[in-house]
Amino acid sequence: METFTYTRATGVSQAIEGQSQQGTRFIAGGTTLLDLMKLNVERPTRLIDINRLPLDKVEKLPDGRLKIGALVRNSDLAHHPLVESDYSVLSQALLAGASAQLRNMATTGGNLLQRTRCMYFRNEAMACNKRTPGSGCSAIEGDNRTLAILGTSKDCIATNPSDMNVALTALEAVVHIQGAKGEREIPIGEFFLVPGTTPQRETVIEPGELITYVTLPAPRTGSKQVYLKLRDRASYEFALSSAAIVAAINGGKLDFIRVALGGVGTKPWRSLEAERILHGKMPDERFFHQAAEAALHGAQPQSQNAFKIPLAKRCITHALTLATV
Repeated sequence: METFTYTRATGVSQAIEGQSQQGTRFIAGGTTLLDLMKLNVERPTRLIDINRLPLDKVEKLPDGRLKIGALVRNSDLAHHPLVESDYSVLSQALLAGASAQLRNMATTGGNLLQRTRCMYFRNEAMACNKRTPGSGCSAIEGDNRTLAILGTSKDCIATNPSDMNVALTALEAVVHIQGAKGEREIPIGEFFLVPGTTPQRETVIEPGELITYVTLPAPRTGSKQVYLKLRDRASYEFALSSAAIVAAINGGKLDFIRVALGGVGTKPWRSLEAERILHGKMPDERFFHQAAEAALHGAQPQSQNAFKIPLAKRCITHALTLATV
């Protein structure tokens, strides 16, 4: 870890103005940034502590949407009564992630920006295009068992590690950002970027911008929500495959369905193909299998992770079953 300066921001405008200086990073819970600093993957020259900003509330808006401040801790969000009752897939996903101690520190904004756990990204002695553009991708010919099979490129196959982001994708969240040029609202499907030839760019966030809050649409009446996570051990482990489902049945048919996947994509992966197959259909195992096949169409496994294709299909099928019983 290298020497850095540390300041505390007392207002959003002050934080944004300070972040315009090169080498500056915001810090809240620090559950990702401090790890990467210790590994010399991140080397900020200045940290701006944003914990005193008034962004730690969960509130229902007049139009029925839910507003989640960027500094709301994962544990508080998971156990918030409105989240448990109306957005249970988010509560389930948060509680499936990390450990209780980490959830007590990690924030909504920080989780959105959580970086990959690919071992090559976290080891500065290894080639990694995400860490050092143009250096190569050691994972492609290396240990890639846990890495992505959807959204990959010849330059990067790292997975997005977050459980929360998969649930937010199924819930069609909107990320609200503030910067020197004003405020922006980014649908979560447009917030994350696939690696392509620029794997160092993971989101649309620009230098000097700060996530201020996230909004969720008004809850879907009568919907059932499920987050299913498959992993090597029962706790404190990242997903090999996960599925977030939001489903509503009317007249015996699915008239609302959202399907998002984790553990298999370079970003939280929404499957519009699966949703098209399921919409208007009876909740039947035949259609669940067809949707799972469509969701994994085009998957590009590496030398050690082809097992993720059948695993993800089973994960989707079982999650859909749980969401429609």
